[in-house]
Amino acid sequence: MIFDYETFKLIWWLLVGVLFIGFALTDGFDMGVGALLRIVGKTDEERRVAINAIAPHWDGNQVWLILAAGAIFAAWPITFGASFSTFYWALVLTLFSLFFRPVGFDYRSKIEDTRWRNTWDWGLVVAGVVPPLVIGVAFGNLLLGVPFAFDEFLRISTYGSFFKLFHPFAVLVGLVSLLMFTMQGATYLMLRTDEAVYARSRKAAQWTAAGVIVTFGLAGIWLWAGIDGYAITQAPPHDSLPNPLAKTVVPMAGAWLTNYSTYPLAIAAPLAGFVGALGVLILAGKDRAVLSFIHSSLCLIGVIMTAGVSLFPFVMPSSLNPNHSLTIWDSASSHLTLAIMFWSAVIFVPLILFYTIWCYKQMWGKITVKFIRENDHSVY
Repeated sequence: MIFDYETFKLIWWLLVGVLFIGFALTDGFDMGVGALLRIVGKTDEERRVAINAIAPHWDGNQVWLILAAGAIFAAWPITFGASFSTFYWALVLTLFSLFFRPVGFDYRSKIEDTRWRNTWDWGLVVAGVVPPLVIGVAFGNLLLGVPFAFDEFLRISTYGSFFKLFHPFAVLVGLVSLLMFTMQGATYLMLRTDEAVYARSRKAAQWTAAGVIVTFGLAGIWLWAGIDGYAITQAPPHDSLPNPLAKTVVPMAGAWLTNYSTYPLAIAAPLAGFVGALGVLILAGKDRAVLSFIHSSLCLIGVIMTAGVSLFPFVMPSSLNPNHSLTIWDSASSHLTLAIMFWSAVIFVPLILFYTIWCYKQMWGKITVKFIRENDHSVY
């Protein structure tokens, strides 16, 4: 093997993070545009401008979410099973909301009827609002601890409910997620549109950037002052075979911030989140579309890294029995599996990046109301 078992476990923690970042950067602006559809588009033609800015790419961008889910299944199968059991109804809600996207894109403009198109427009709004909100709520619950436990045969038991997921802190984290996805969508529309849609997108970018700064800051203060984290006090060596029941974990005030003192450079993650959002707030007002999008992307990367660094090495803490919490060290697949998946990622992730960049290059350009009128029957 090119790397030892412990190193592969750490590499896959990083790779899963990269895949989630790829999803947030690309499918994030798809969902953000959907969430803003009724705000940036006041007429049917303006809404078609926004839709056609993302329509050629949304399904390709969704590959990152599928890859991230597949990576969790391959790298952390116990975590995959535990998370799908615990967050079952939240995942079902997310999946069903996403159903509006393909049918909404394909069918909304087939019939020239106001009620028909308005109905599908609201469906696209739902598909843009619900997934980032629910994903954020799920991450908030990871920081709170998830009510699950294992028996001696590693059979999982869950004791939560769908409505208990919406703890005020989890809802706040959900708002952070929704606002930063919407900010990403607004800055993307600044790149791809002009005139009225551009002007409204610029305002939306500024408002959502301000919202990200406020909610992200409040979440950090709440995490520091009001939420106990988890700390491992005893555990087998990191390169040992996975056994989630072999360690000792204790709840501890401020434990989620420990990594920032242990690894001082980690503070770059939350700083990137704030700097990126502040950059959007300033640059969007100066009509700097490219720099606004870059700073929005920086914000998303910083926020996601902040969540990962705060939790490390946990991937799914248990509030019911902290000793049964799942970490990157004790929920991983075998050494051989991680190695095979590593080489698969080395080959296929660059290919995905290549064809994604190529597709954007081939279909880049401003989408305008004039373009929609001239291609009325060949665009969404």
